[in-house]
Amino acid sequence: MPMFAYVAKDSAGNTKREVTESLNEQSLLEKLQADGYFVVSIQLAMQESRSKARVVITKEFTHNKVRLDDLLVLARQLATMLESGVTLMRSLSVISDQIESKELHRILLEIRTQVEQGRTLSSSLERYPRVFNSFWVSLVEVGEASGTMPMVLNKLALYSEREAAFRSTIISAMIYPAVLFFVCLGAICFFALFVAPRFESIFASMKVELPGITKTLLFVFKFVKAKLFLLVGVVAAIIFFIKQYIKTSQGQLVFENFLFHLPVFGEMYKLIIVERFASQMAILVESGVPILLALKIAERLVGNKTCGLIVANIREDVREGKLLADPMSKSGFFPTMAVQMIKVGEETGQLGQMLKHVSDFYQRNVEAFLKRFGTLIEPVMLVFMGGIIGVIVLAMFLPLFNMTGG
Repeated sequence: MPMFAYVAKDSAGNTKREVTESLNEQSLLEKLQADGYFVVSIQLAMQESRSKARVVITKEFTHNKVRLDDLLVLARQLATMLESGVTLMRSLSVISDQIESKELHRILLEIRTQVEQGRTLSSSLERYPRVFNSFWVSLVEVGEASGTMPMVLNKLALYSEREAAFRSTIISAMIYPAVLFFVCLGAICFFALFVAPRFESIFASMKVELPGITKTLLFVFKFVKAKLFLLVGVVAAIIFFIKQYIKTSQGQLVFENFLFHLPVFGEMYKLIIVERFASQMAILVESGVPILLALKIAERLVGNKTCGLIVANIREDVREGKLLADPMSKSGFFPTMAVQMIKVGEETGQLGQMLKHVSDFYQRNVEAFLKRFGTLIEPVMLVFMGGIIGVIVLAMFLPLFNMTGG
């Protein structure tokens, strides 16, 4: 029988490297899995020395950076291949050849080498925090310890799909109003720089008395044209300093407080944060991550300084033995319905499921609001643009009308 060299890990994470006889690779894989091992790699013993002399194939990539879609594909493909009994090493090799991101391709090849040298997958992922955050590392670590890696990776893929779809919904709702706004701004700049000066010269040659609205607009347009670069510089400087201030801890809190108190949009912004917290906690809790560690991960990944500080306080209360719902209610940040559902989940032992229900509920709420917003904003923006351009046209032609009437 042929000899196979294999690398496997037991439930404690210890690495086992041996050379043994087997009918074929599949038989050895099934035997090791039956013995409770997580198989990293299997190869013919005589091919082990040749594995380093592989042909490097030039691959074309569609983009350089790592996108959310790339991580979604990685999680989904890795889960599918591991469920099918493919070894981790083989799975990483196949996926790295199919990945569209140049950066992620490089990282996966490095991770494969590290795993081959005896490192765990979670510790290898931890070396790339810009790509694999604490959420990824913690869930993979749980999957390695419990032997449920495919299930954990499927949860990661599901979370990534939901996040990508939710983010796409938000962006789509914002694009159309932004386009209309910049079209309106462009029209105003066109009048200010090209149309208004011509009308001004016509009015000067005709020596007509200009109405107040025309004088005001011509003065504004003349000022904008004369000080255009200065105005652009001032606006750019203000934006730069605001962005620098927001990067500070105090500035971020002030900016978030401003967003939370915006009419209508402030409440929606808060619900987006609540949905993100609930969805992250649901995946972590359902995957078996301890509640204190799950709160610590959510504190860093929720993407909101204000909510992060609140979660840190909640974590300290939970550490002292309190239920999760009590400090959440005391914080005043989380909606009453969310707190009540989480309280029921803790009392019935279904916290993960209730967190998922909270996430689904607020995601539907935000999506419904965005659809209504998209429907309402179109006529509002059109009326706004029409009003501004109408005032400009009226101001430019009003002196001519007065002359004709006179």
